[in-house]
Amino acid sequence: MRWQTSRFTIDLGRPRLMGIVNVTPDSFSDGGRYASTRAALDHCERLVADGADILDIGGESSRPGTPPVPLDEELARVLPVLREAVKLGVPISIDTYKPQTMRAVLAEGADIVNDIWALRQPGAHDVVASHPACGVCLMHMHGEPQTMQRSPMQGDAVPQVRAFLEQQTAALLERGIARERIAWDAGVGFGKTVEQNFALLARQDELMWAGYPLLAAWSRKSSLGAVTGLPVEERLAPSIAAALLAVERGALIVRVHDVKETAAALKVWAHTISIEDNPGSGSKP
Repeated sequence: MRWQTSRFTIDLGRPRLMGIVNVTPDSFSDGGRYASTRAALDHCERLVADGADILDIGGESSRPGTPPVPLDEELARVLPVLREAVKLGVPISIDTYKPQTMRAVLAEGADIVNDIWALRQPGAHDVVASHPACGVCLMHMHGEPQTMQRSPMQGDAVPQVRAFLEQQTAALLERGIARERIAWDAGVGFGKTVEQNFALLARQDELMWAGYPLLAAWSRKSSLGAVTGLPVEERLAPSIAAALLAVERGALIVRVHDVKETAAALKVWAHTISIEDNPGSGSKP
């Protein structure tokens, strides 16, 4: 499977790591650490050196209850980082739901639009449809960031998420956007209960029947804290465990904060799989 983006056709024959770059003062996990352009660029370079296959740059926190960031402020945060990050030799994803931001970053060479609203804001479809090749990641979100955790979704989340993503994808296909440009994200933590989030992991195969690459974004999420009792700064181990479980269940892109550690864990997983596939290849005692 391949994911077509603006400058790169990403081979998904192996899981790909998407490193998170929050150019924000209020992210739930690392708010303020990379808020300046220089700090964010240093972080980009470090993530690539650590094994990131894709960089995901965001200028607005989607933490529950966080107020929206004005367009000009989001652009002031993201564009200076993007202009340098496109030189690093990896696909650049921009985490945004604003059509104006999408248009601006695509003009500057961004490869992927990663939208928590799944292109539901007026004009978003037009921006992506008018671009010849950009990748797009559609995410399921119940409600909106300001209120989503006050009234989480009801019932079985898995078929609801699948139906939503199928509906949004159909709208893109009708606009002539090639299916090779589309990836899915179940939206762990976005208007869902802890049990619903883990149901999406346990039954992840049900989201893959349509044949779109799945992006898993469990890194440091509150559901991991709920089951382990660990604060956000101590969630490395459960984040890696969730990433490996997601990959084992078929996720092809993993969005993480801790690239180096997750890359090492995936190497162990991949080596084990290679031995399983070639049982006679191991050396005998």
